[in-house]
Amino acid sequence: MTHTVSFFIGLAFLAVVLLDAFQTIILPRRPAGRLRITRMFFVATWLPWRATARMLRSSKMREQAYSIYGPLSLLLLIVVWAGLLIIAFGLMFYGLGTPFHDALGQTSAFGRLRDCFYASGTTLFTLGLGDVTPTSLNARALIVTESGVGLGFVALVIGYVPLLYSTFSRREVAVALLDSRAGSPPTAGELLLRHGFDGAHKALAELLAEWERWSAEMLESHISYPILCYYRSQHDNQSWLSAITSILDTCALLITTIEGPSTRQAQLTFAMARHTLVDLGHVFHLEVREKALRESPPRRLSDADFGHLCNALMPTGFSLCAAPDTRARLAAIRLLYEPHAEAMAQYLCMDLPLWVAPPRAKPDQWTTVSNLRTPLTQHVSTQSAASHLGDDASHPL
Repeated sequence: MTHTVSFFIGLAFLAVVLLDAFQTIILPRRPAGRLRITRMFFVATWLPWRATARMLRSSKMREQAYSIYGPLSLLLLIVVWAGLLIIAFGLMFYGLGTPFHDALGQTSAFGRLRDCFYASGTTLFTLGLGDVTPTSLNARALIVTESGVGLGFVALVIGYVPLLYSTFSRREVAVALLDSRAGSPPTAGELLLRHGFDGAHKALAELLAEWERWSAEMLESHISYPILCYYRSQHDNQSWLSAITSILDTCALLITTIEGPSTRQAQLTFAMARHTLVDLGHVFHLEVREKALRESPPRRLSDADFGHLCNALMPTGFSLCAAPDTRARLAAIRLLYEPHAEAMAQYLCMDLPLWVAPPRAKPDQWTTVSNLRTPLTQHVSTQSAASHLGDDASHPL
């Protein structure tokens, strides 16, 4: 009776592990169920890791601790899967009555169970040591099955890790490019201020179209591989969450506050970016936190910040909507995405961007280059005008 129960417990373990690995690595959609191994693993590891990192006094050390968790959790998850597979097959071997010839001659129940786990481990990793050999046809069939599972497991891991890092790299390219367009950390106000030139609406529409595609790619990849959400950017002032939130802030201003031809693209980008945030919140089961934040007053854009933003945008060429309900419409559209962004920020310990960039002690790289560009452009323009004047003088009408 004990052996039968052990065999079926091991079989159930095997089914659960294989199903979880299939949903995590292969299935191209959001995994279902709260009692999955991967979900329980992240709950059991991220929450203590986050609490420990918060006790660090240095902000750089805290950020470094957060950044380590993503890659480390990937390695630990693979170890957990491998360990559970060894336990599952070991229990199944024990359920078959420990059908092995042991060179050490183990006779106790604990010794036979240890032999089963040892045989399972050497088989899963295809070591083939041969010091514990099967003595029945069922045991041989089970060993062949476990060897196949082990080879498949190694093959999936080999393909899984490069896929994650290539997806992470594509995500971070767009985040890094936003640095020169919206500042570091990015803000909607800085993004609009840096587009205060002739033809700005066209350039802004092209930028938002790129972020619409980026949001769609992130929706497809991070829903299938939510572990990527724990991967943080290489620079402390950048993150995928602050980037997508600043883009949503910009779209909200273009839809409700700023008049111009880029409104249509802003609507499309807003819909896709919001869809990404909402679905990722469902993956991490943040619905309760999002509901509480939706019922609390917003904290990111005060009346003073809104007035400062409008005053800064006036000389840039953007036409601000003078309707009396502009502020109310902006508050309404913010309610569609800000609770989701704040819930994700609280869970992942990431900072959300401001609406208006604070004064800097020294100019950033983009401002320095921009200040150097104008005199040089004027000098080139003067030389060009003089050249044309000389041509006109030598060829009178």
